[in-house]
Amino acid sequence: MELKVINDKGQAAASISASDDLFGREYNEALVHQLVTAYQANARSANSKQKGRSEIAKSTRKPFAQKGTGRARAGMASSPLWRGGGKIFPNSPDQNYTQKINRKMYRAGLASIFSQLVREDRLAVVDSLTIDAPKTKLLAQKMKGMGLDSSRVLIITDSIDENLYLSSRNLPNVLVLEAHQADPVSLVRFSKVLVTRGAMAKIEEILA
Repeated sequence: MELKVINDKGQAAASISASDDLFGREYNEALVHQLVTAYQANARSANSKQKGRSEIAKSTRKPFAQKGTGRARAGMASSPLWRGGGKIFPNSPDQNYTQKINRKMYRAGLASIFSQLVREDRLAVVDSLTIDAPKTKLLAQKMKGMGLDSSRVLIITDSIDENLYLSSRNLPNVLVLEAHQADPVSLVRFSKVLVTRGAMAKIEEILA
């Protein structure tokens, strides 16, 4: 299939041939959902800690007599039923949130996302994207000239240009990644994806 190559003004200047398996695949919503969920789950750090009833600093003495008070019977104040008591199933810092995704599923999911980006006209190819100096203003002007100043833009390059990376850090709606760093969450989250020719070749090589 053919993908359009845009110039500095955001206009289609040429076209590039791309793999049908990568950019012409049917959208598999269930697979993409599983991929995004697993990616976010694998980024979690289990740093929450709650106390069980055995860890609560309360006396184990029976709070009041079993009978005669008119109240429900209680064995100790650290009961999960009482305010200030322990949790029934407390969170532990060694909890594992990892979800396994097979390599074949991961590649198929990314190909499904790229194909949907093409169908929704959210993906564009540029010959190259460089900045003369590490200045945010220069990149902002380039994005405005391409008609992308009001969009959330993900820029994927074959290798990180230092000036481009430094210029993008103060732009909240712009993220620069190398081809091997492209992840499903970023691809779904950004409304526009700019890919350089060199990055296209690397992506096809990685997901082949």
